[in-house]
Amino acid sequence: MEKTHKKIDINQLDKDQLKTFSDFLISYNRLTEMCFTDCVCDFTSHELKETEVKCSLNCMEKYLKMNQRVSQRFQEFQMIANENAMAMLKKTGK
Repeated sequence: MEKTHKKIDINQLDKDQLKTFSDFLISYNRLTEMCFTDCVCDFTSHELKETEVKCSLNCMEKYLKMNQRVSQRFQEFQMIANENAMAMLKKTGK
């Protein structure tokens, strides 16, 4: 019986990893499309211009910082929500 339980956990882990990777790819594609659209405007050359490279790097950096900040705020919100839920449980005696 224990082997079956382990197999379910491994399958769930694989699904979680696949979901995480899928979310990463979606985010990466969104970042790439957004920065490309905003920064690359000259298609007369095979090479990127220095201004396009700088714009792309700045775009990527801002996006990643924003994403990190949103994640931090979400974690803070979750912690406060959990603390409030625990306080409510203690208050009601359940």
